[in-house]
Amino acid sequence: MPRTTIQAEKQENPFAEGKSGKGRAISYKDALFEATDQALARDPGVFVMGEGVDDPTGVYGSMKGLKEKYGAERVFDTPIAENSLTGFAAGAAMAGLRPILIHSRMDFMILSLDQLVNHACKWSYMFNGQVKVPLVIRTISARGWGAGAQHSQCIQGMLMSVPGLKIAVPATPYDAKGLLISSIIDNSPVLFVEHRWLYKTMGDVPESLYSIPFGKGVVRRPGRDVTIVAVSYMQVEAMKAAAKLEAEDHISAEVIDLRTIKPMDEEIVFQSLAKTGRLIVADTGNKTGGVDSEISAVVAEKAFSLLKKPIIRIGCPDAPTPASDVLEKAYYPDSEVIRREAIRLMK
Repeated sequence: MPRTTIQAEKQENPFAEGKSGKGRAISYKDALFEATDQALARDPGVFVMGEGVDDPTGVYGSMKGLKEKYGAERVFDTPIAENSLTGFAAGAAMAGLRPILIHSRMDFMILSLDQLVNHACKWSYMFNGQVKVPLVIRTISARGWGAGAQHSQCIQGMLMSVPGLKIAVPATPYDAKGLLISSIIDNSPVLFVEHRWLYKTMGDVPESLYSIPFGKGVVRRPGRDVTIVAVSYMQVEAMKAAAKLEAEDHISAEVIDLRTIKPMDEEIVFQSLAKTGRLIVADTGNKTGGVDSEISAVVAEKAFSLLKKPIIRIGCPDAPTPASDVLEKAYYPDSEVIRREAIRLMK
């Protein structure tokens, strides 16, 4: 089967910074659907498996109709057996296929860490690069609607320390499609983190097949007073905060989206800090030992001289996620928390 050419993202691509371009406005979930559809059509070695893949909602709409289009041998539901399924997918990847394994809740990835950490992420190293493991794990993170302590976690920070694993955290529909294509064609295991609250967000997405390089962040909003590095859904809150800071507080905030946290675009953060000297890092996971801690450590190690004030980390408290709606509102940081911390940094 002839393969469609994948366009690499250009450095000046307007979609990369959330600007209006010649694309269509589609949702995050539709961007995931389109990337998967085009990947399945392009490469017969691509297949999708996971819990709820072919249910009526099709993983929040991101898989709906693909089983009917490509057949049950390439798009299929699985039993609730996370560790076994991850081993199955890793084996298929080592045998030359390109599986996409979907964990509809990130919490239950913990059950599969043996196969992911001890096997999928180590085989290429152990066999001196002669074995490739082109495995994509799509996982849906964060809160639902009163989902509680066992169904609301964001553990991307926990998995940053795993050698051999790449981690993508797309925050826009454009990035969701481009990074998913990049993940599928990569020869290493990739953890593809989708925050549940991003599924209905809209953005410009080209119809063509395109990829986004790992380790290449973007400036979503330029600024001169404070740098906000926001991960995944916290991009939404950071952009709200930046708009309010400029309109009401006369503070110019630069918002950076790393897009992938492993590898991480360190230079884009350093370049911003050279202007602002102040840094806020916001992540969707727990504060201690999280993504925000790693970003802060990199800055402290390599760009300490650029800082005018101590770094501020924003994340969830070190406590299990509450199920109560009232407690959820207190538990999760939002744009007002980011705004308040930016004002404090400027004093």
